[in-house]
This record gives sequence, C-alpha cells and structure tokens, in this order.
Amino acid sequence: MNVELICLGGFMRLFTAGFVQRWYGKMLNIHPSLLPSFPGLDPHGQALHAGVKISGATVHFVIPETDAGPIVMQGAVPVRDDDTAETLAARVIQIEHRIYPEALRLLASGKIHLEGDLCRTSATAVSDDSLISPRAREAGAS
Repeated sequence: MNVELICLGGFMRLFTAGFVQRWYGKMLNIHPSLLPSFPGLDPHGQALHAGVKISGATVHFVIPETDAGPIVMQGAVPVRDDDTAETLAARVIQIEHRIYPEALRLLASGKIHLEGDLCRTSATAVSDDSLISPRAREAGAS
C-alpha cells in the first residue's frame, strides 16, 4: 500500500504526536469554524455565544495540537440573528463540501507548500469574493 495523503473529516480522536509528525504536511483535516477561533467541540455554539457575525470552515494540516495546524483554505458564511447551532451548522457544512475538495485538488496538484508553520499556495483569491455580515439593506430593498 502506498499512502500519500491522509484526509480526515469528523474524526473525533487524537493521534499520537509521533504519528502526526510522521505525516506532517500530508495529513489534512476540516473543522467547522474559522480557525484559530473556536477549536475543539461545539464550534457553532461557541460562535453563537461569542456573537460573531461570520463563521465558516477551515481545512488545515494536522499537528499534535487540536485544530491548530497550518491553514490551507477557509470558507465563510454569515451568522444570522436567529441562528441556532443546528441552522448555522447546516450552512457551514455546505461550505465544507466546497472547500475540502478544492483544498485537496490544490495539494495534489503541488500548488500548496509549507513554509515553517504557514501554508502558502500559488492559487489566487478572487478579488470580489468578500463576505460582509450583516450587510445593510439598500434603500428601497425589502
């Protein structure tokens, strides 16, 4: 067997430091928050309790510390005033399904590399993809 990458999703166990170090730069995870904010359990509840206006998901390289590795990609969604942990989670999972395959594609194509504890990519961000929340309604909009 020739394993090149380990891709985690919803994996709720910790690996030994030796295992993680052996796979450094080749093991990815996805977490349902904009790390470094809200690592660990109940990230949606943490986000709502903190009153943030934007939440999302983060693809990151795995290191021995929980949800603390170099960030590969992030995607964001607005947090609505009437959100519950469940409604926020439903929007965040949609972003997870978009960014994880894209992050894997970039890594597999050699467009991602590590510089110390930072992840660099040769891909470019779209200039008009900002998310501002809450966004004020324009005059006349209902």
